[in-house]
Amino acid sequence: MGYRGKLTERDASRALRAEGWTMDAIAREVGVSKSSVSLWTRDVEFVARQGWTGPRHRSPNALQRRKEAEIAELLDAGRRRIGQLSERELLVAGVMLYAGEGAKTDGSVKLANTDPRLMTLFCVWLRTFFSVDEGRLRARLYLHQGLDLEAATTHWSELTGIPPSQFGKPYRAIPDPGIRKAKHPFGCLTVTYACSRTHRTIMGLMSALLDTRAFATLMGFPG
Repeated sequence: MGYRGKLTERDASRALRAEGWTMDAIAREVGVSKSSVSLWTRDVEFVARQGWTGPRHRSPNALQRRKEAEIAELLDAGRRRIGQLSERELLVAGVMLYAGEGAKTDGSVKLANTDPRLMTLFCVWLRTFFSVDEGRLRARLYLHQGLDLEAATTHWSELTGIPPSQFGKPYRAIPDPGIRKAKHPFGCLTVTYACSRTHRTIMGLMSALLDTRAFATLMGFPG
């Protein structure tokens, strides 16, 4: 399944570790290997509970079972409803992603996010619809101090197809315990493509998509 399919398990592991659960107990509860728990929770502050190894396993109650069944049902329904994206649908999806997350300043295409699925989508979209000079792609990490920079670089490089040699100097943030304890183990990635023409093309697509006339028929308004 890989990292992208384990986000729920990772977040659950981190939350349990912060509550003082042992790694063995987390692995049993979440249903993953102890090594995965160790990787995901290495930066989570841990205070052991004396003589405690985790709660006894309890079967989910009726409400939990209904919740889990509904989540599974709707996830499956969502996959069926989306299906395989056509080329045009991928184009529109990428434009909307850029409209929400991308840089609007003229000159460079730039998008930053912590979600590997969104960054992968962005890179696939960029390479599919624009003539990208691979040598001009750049990446930069925002990663808290104490986290594994080499592992994070490898992680993002494999996902985006951007070689580590094209990663700029990372920004190593000092953790602020007053804000939150949970931190993204692989940080936040920014991908930049310095090409004004490509950026202006994207802005044109975004403007066309968000133009109110594009929604006129759907909303029942005159064009």
